[in-house]
Amino acid sequence: MELNGVEIENTYCEAFGSYFSRIIVTATNKKWLDICSNEATGYGTSTIHCDSEAAMDVYISPDETPDGRPGVALMFFVGDKKKVDSVMLNRIGQCILTCPTTACFDGIGESLDPEKLMDIKTGFKLKFFGDKFEEKITDQFPFEAWRIPVMDGEFIVQSIFKVGKGIAGGNFLIMGKDQSSALTAAEKAIGAIKDIPNVIAPFPGGIARSGSKVGSKYDFLGASTNDPLCPTLRSKIDNSLLKEGENCVYEVILDGATEKAIKSAIKLGIEAAVEVPGVMRISAGNYGGKLGKYQYNLHELL
Repeated sequence: MELNGVEIENTYCEAFGSYFSRIIVTATNKKWLDICSNEATGYGTSTIHCDSEAAMDVYISPDETPDGRPGVALMFFVGDKKKVDSVMLNRIGQCILTCPTTACFDGIGESLDPEKLMDIKTGFKLKFFGDKFEEKITDQFPFEAWRIPVMDGEFIVQSIFKVGKGIAGGNFLIMGKDQSSALTAAEKAIGAIKDIPNVIAPFPGGIARSGSKVGSKYDFLGASTNDPLCPTLRSKIDNSLLKEGENCVYEVILDGATEKAIKSAIKLGIEAAVEVPGVMRISAGNYGGKLGKYQYNLHELL
């Protein structure tokens, strides 16, 4: 199969289940939304070592936020549901509570399994920072919230946040003739995906240069470089997956609340990537079905 003259490999990406929280942060303007977003989602690329995979989802207009101010939705994906509570408490407490002008609310919309939504009392726990000066808000929102005194006024936080079941590890690979063309294509892909709600691309700028494989020759590592896709190793290994002329590979990795969100993002991302001259092939990463139960065939998506 070809799309705009680019080969679309007949393969599938393999994704797996994950738990997520989606929150809405509001602030006085976009400048402080962006600062807060960058802080709160930092060190959130891969759960191989990070406490969560985290990134900005979409901006929220003032007429859609609980307090009528500019907002942004952030998503955090955690493999172990028992750890979501501490992850959110740490990230909201250290990065959102501390940021000038912000407030924080639950923003979950969709979930892979709505019947299994669970609650975490993040805002209720954060209220103790108020040192008994905190106040419960009962008449401003259709949910319980807390007003915590801080040095620039008050931090308002919803008492209970929802945790949903989602999907992590959706992906596609962009093979280019050189770094410039592959990177431009990956940037175009991320640009096409950025306004899709309920899906994030958690790696830097949404793009991963260091795709990994399960396992390592070092017994203390659970993951290591995906050597079959490294151009500098093509002549040094027998199992290279790169074809002649493919000299750079970037991976776009996606986490989403639903299969619909993941599928839409993969489709739009690939369609944008193949418009860039120098893109040689589009493929996807999988582990023969051993990693996750969610498998999305590229030909079927396109």
